[in-house]
Amino acid sequence: MEENKTKLQNEEEKVQSEEKKSLGRWIKQHFSEKAIKDFFTSKKNRPLIITVCSLLVIALACVIYVSTYYRADADAINAYAATYLEEDTDVYFDDSGNIVVAPSDAKAGFIFYPGGKVEYTSYLPLMIALANRGILSVIVEMPCNLAVFDINAADGIADSFPEIENWYIGGHSLGGSMAASYLSKNNDKFDGIVLLASYSTEVLNNTRAVTLYGTEDQVMNQEKLRKYIINLPVESDETLINGGNHAYFGMYGEQRGDGEAWISATEQINITARCIADFIFK
Repeated sequence: MEENKTKLQNEEEKVQSEEKKSLGRWIKQHFSEKAIKDFFTSKKNRPLIITVCSLLVIALACVIYVSTYYRADADAINAYAATYLEEDTDVYFDDSGNIVVAPSDAKAGFIFYPGGKVEYTSYLPLMIALANRGILSVIVEMPCNLAVFDINAADGIADSFPEIENWYIGGHSLGGSMAASYLSKNNDKFDGIVLLASYSTEVLNNTRAVTLYGTEDQVMNQEKLRKYIINLPVESDETLINGGNHAYFGMYGEQRGDGEAWISATEQINITARCIADFIFK
């Protein structure tokens, strides 16, 4: 019995040894210096090589693009909160990682889509300012800081706050455009939209809208703003913030290509909050 078992083991080892030798021969045959050189110099393989290299370059570019973004200015945000955050306002992360800023006397709700490649915590001061005016806000955390990757991120958020009847949606820059796209398919869920330095590429009917942007904004495409104004509902307002720029709706420092503001980020945020509250409670 032991002799048969030993023979069987020897046979298995022999088979494994032959398999290893075969694999070794295959590797030497296909991955030798000559084989590799022949592969890369063959005209027949050029389309495949070009395709693979192109995909690698695109993948690398995408990784670099999404990994570089505007980070929140923690010191500025903490200073703002120390001055303006009221004791009866709760600030917390929900189960999805979204930031909720909830005053004790909330009379309306606001779902906010951050600007493209901007860390979403940058908009906490604006939501604190809105909380001081009776508006509960939810800043949505977007994949790779790009709202285009999760346009439907607002789904189910309002359901978590059944005590609030009136809801609004909005966003900054790219986030505003994606919020508008979401609203165009979910018109019955919201009472209006807030566009900060943004515009809607989708037609919005049977709702209300307000657009706010700074006079020194050099990032927003003014031609597209004018082109797509026809997509806004009949009941729409537009407010220019004197001295404001593109970046100062949040606190993430200066944005490349932006104009130089002659008011502070704190001033622009407080003006914006007042205008949003006027719009919501109109």
